Amino acid sequence: MSSVYRSSRGRAAIRGWCERRLDGWPVPHERREIATTAGQTHLLIAGRPNTGTALYLPGTNFNAATSLSLAGELASRVRLVVADLPGQPGLSAGDRPGGDRIAAYGAWAGEVVEHVHRSVGSGPLMVVGHSLGAAVALAAPTTNISALAVVNPAGLVRLRVAAPILRSTLAWLVRPGDRTSTGLIRHLVGPGRQPQLDLVQWMTLVARYARPAGAPGPLDSGLLTRWRQTPRVVLSGEHDCFLPPQALGRAVQEQLGVRLGVLPGLGHLSVADDPTGVSDLLAGAFDPHQRSCSRPTPTEGEW
Repeated sequence: MSSVYRSSRGRAAIRGWCERRLDGWPVPHERREIATTAGQTHLLIAGRPNTGTALYLPGTNFNAATSLSLAGELASRVRLVVADLPGQPGLSAGDRPGGDRIAAYGAWAGEVVEHVHRSVGSGPLMVVGHSLGAAVALAAPTTNISALAVVNPAGLVRLRVAAPILRSTLAWLVRPGDRTSTGLIRHLVGPGRQPQLDLVQWMTLVARYARPAGAPGPLDSGLLTRWRQTPRVVLSGEHDCFLPPQALGRAVQEQLGVRLGVLPGLGHLSVADDPTGVSDLLAGAFDPHQRSCSRPTPTEGEW
């Protein structure tokens, strides 16, 4: 195992930022830690009791504290649990799983699902994953999961990294600061959208104090086709710089048996671009009275 943090000082700085964000979140919530085979795992729990439950797995370099806009929207609709991935900067264990990392993350997700099923929510459980979190969700056991939603999902195709994005990423890593963080985030959000100040500050902390890791490549098709028996929905931004909708759409259709729902005007960080709109779509997919997740999702322009 290797730590995501460059130093104990860096770990303290990142944890402190996350704790302050969560302490100031006005939505009533609970925080708890559970033991897993991947290390201590931090859970943020909020939302309506006696409803279905959504478990949200954030993407690379993100966590509950950086996902509060989406969390607030989802918590107004369902019981919500946000899990910080071990080995990502946040409030879970800092060591990355060794060996087959995606298999280890899949087993970890199964443990979290079991805890949520037993100890948090009632009714059906929907797992929602963004980017790396989507790949982790796809690698998880299907047991106890009533529906699956993956947004800007890694794990289906190889990420495309164009030269301008690579240059911005290198500048962000070599010269951590709000200017380089802003430059990188501009690639990740939709055209014309301004990077949010809190995300700029967070990405500066990550570059300064953590060792960011890349997203996984395509998962084994056997892992993916298991989900054909589970209601599922796949969404991604029209302007996702890593996962062009045309390439991703083909993989989604072939592997998961549904059509990709393209989110007009949004980028790779669609959950930050438009948390209300994304939450509306997820809640609609989750509510069996509104739509079935197994129904092929609309193509571009139909939302």
